[in-house]
Amino acid sequence: MSHTVLVVNNETLEKMKNHYGVPPKLPAGAVFAAKADGCSVTGYRSGKVLFQGKNAESESSKWAGETAAPKKKSVPNAVLPDGFASMSVIGSDEVGTGDYFGPITVVAAYVEKSRISELKALGVRDSKDMKDPEIISVAKKLLKDIPYSLLILRNEKYNELQESGMSQGKIKAILHNQALFKLHEKIAPELPEAVLIDQFAEKAIYYRHLNGQNVIVRDNVFFSTKGESIHIAVAAASILARYAFLKEMDKLSEEAGFPIPKGAGQLVDEAAARLIKTYDESILRHFTKLHFANTGKAKSIARSK
Repeated sequence: MSHTVLVVNNETLEKMKNHYGVPPKLPAGAVFAAKADGCSVTGYRSGKVLFQGKNAESESSKWAGETAAPKKKSVPNAVLPDGFASMSVIGSDEVGTGDYFGPITVVAAYVEKSRISELKALGVRDSKDMKDPEIISVAKKLLKDIPYSLLILRNEKYNELQESGMSQGKIKAILHNQALFKLHEKIAPELPEAVLIDQFAEKAIYYRHLNGQNVIVRDNVFFSTKGESIHIAVAAASILARYAFLKEMDKLSEEAGFPIPKGAGQLVDEAAARLIKTYDESILRHFTKLHFANTGKAKSIARSK
């Protein structure tokens, strides 16, 4: 059974308690419990909130703006072939899933074994250790140097899919699969020795999300957390995905007439409220992921001004 855990502060825990309610009987250590659509939700005094069931990820994502990204369930890294870091590999990664503003960008990138040393010298590494100016500089070089496939899911379409009942996990799986397929087509007839997906779901769940897709990439596909540290192809994909996300955020800032912040914190709430006051609530469908808790907070701020 799928599950997700959020760790929230006392204020958010109280807000969730009021939202979900308190049944006559609670599990030990719990402060609220409820049955939501397709999952059960239990909040504990420690600040941990457990979502269990087929729609656990979808339900927990409604509170994404209240806390850091959901705490990932501990998943053992895949057993990779010996010498994996030196192989010719396609890596894939995504950016923007925890940001209220902006799209989700997914990139699959192919790095041949003969290019690994060159890319390391170029500065390709884990994008989380890089500032935005460096990401932009390295990405511009990568765009000319390696085969890649980029998909951008903007918010109108994201909101449409989410409102149809599709979880963010399923959305990401479909995007990764499409990017991998397009890149395989681009480099054909050459074949990578392996594919490494920066893991956001267990392998079985990932492929379950892809049921019904016309083409599913399965050959020599591996999944691992911290993929950037395992093969440089994932690091390259992460940099390119981040670069594409930054460009999209710049476009949104230009449309808004003021800088649009990243993340899902208080500055984001205030920026969304400013959009509401300048235009109206309907503008958020274009700029934001509506199901985030930031939407409610932004509306409250806008009403109070």
